Amino acid sequence: MKKSQFAVFLTIVLSVYTLVNYYIFITGLHSIPDKFTFLYSSVYLFFFLSYIAGRFLERKFLNSFSAFFVWVGSFWLGAMVYYLLFVVLIDIVRLFNLLLGIFPASFYSANCQLMFFFAVNASVILIVIAGYINAASPVIKKLNININKKAGNLRSLKIVMASDIHLGTIVNSKRTKKIVELINSQEPDLILLPGDVVDEDIEAVVKQNCGESLRALRAKFGAYAVTGNHEYIGGVEPSVSYLTEHGIIELRDKTVKIADSFYIVGREDRASKGFAGILRKPLDLLLEGIDKELPVILMDHQPVKLEEAEKNGIDLQLSGHTHHGQLWPFNFITKKIYEVSMGYKQKGSTHYYVSCGVGSWGPPIRTGNRPEIVVINLNFSG
Repeated sequence: MKKSQFAVFLTIVLSVYTLVNYYIFITGLHSIPDKFTFLYSSVYLFFFLSYIAGRFLERKFLNSFSAFFVWVGSFWLGAMVYYLLFVVLIDIVRLFNLLLGIFPASFYSANCQLMFFFAVNASVILIVIAGYINAASPVIKKLNININKKAGNLRSLKIVMASDIHLGTIVNSKRTKKIVELINSQEPDLILLPGDVVDEDIEAVVKQNCGESLRALRAKFGAYAVTGNHEYIGGVEPSVSYLTEHGIIELRDKTVKIADSFYIVGREDRASKGFAGILRKPLDLLLEGIDKELPVILMDHQPVKLEEAEKNGIDLQLSGHTHHGQLWPFNFITKKIYEVSMGYKQKGSTHYYVSCGVGSWGPPIRTGNRPEIVVINLNFSG
């Protein structure tokens, strides 16, 4: 991404972030007694600046001090969503009351406003706590798919899919170890990681030595990954090199034949052009020369243009990226954007699975779904 484009993008993001925070701040300010104005303003300013400060410090001085601000700021991003929803709801109620006179005059009293202030804060804190517990508690989902092809001597193949891990300050070495243990507990034949294995800057991953946990991944046919947009945001080459050094086989517009039985096709992420000027290969070009009598499994991080896989005779496409919104009600938005926001779909003879991911991006909370590791049992019946 060009510096000028990034500057415009960053300006827009910071402007929206500031305006939303100002709206929440002003609403809260009108709900508290004047004697608490300074305290309220100071606390709010701390949370408002924490994520920005944390990300800046993380790039300059990666240590526990910067990590503290990243954690606080990340929680604030999640809390901010629900403060905004509550504030909008309150203003809608006020508007209806202004037009229809539903509530008595005491509705606008200082005591009533203070009661709303504490009620909203308590509700948001409970949502954030529940969302954090949920985000740290991935589930195992299982799926059986029949492929009407022969696969050498294989009658079946157990794939464990873990997308969108987002290794970094938030998904740290402890979380990585837990994810690896869950994957290994399923005794997979093949491990597939369809992008966003790394969150952004690889330095946080290196410092916490998350790679040692990745080395512990065990599967008969190995562990394969493709790039996601976040590998490109943080610098794709260092991320790919680190993962490769720690036992992950990266497929960047590559096709590999496994045990003379099936193929894995890995595509570069769509973000490659915007962030690195890399044009990914068309799918039909990637598939040139392969034997389509054997099963073909495709990893493509972003689940767009699903018809391409069907058109090119792919048997199974695995994607992630959407997080299925991660925070309610954003799941309704991702449902509108993507043909499949989460879960299984079949188009013709092509099977698709889009995972909501096992990690988290931004807020370390999930309120729209449970993080997941997906076990796919492929049965070959050709």
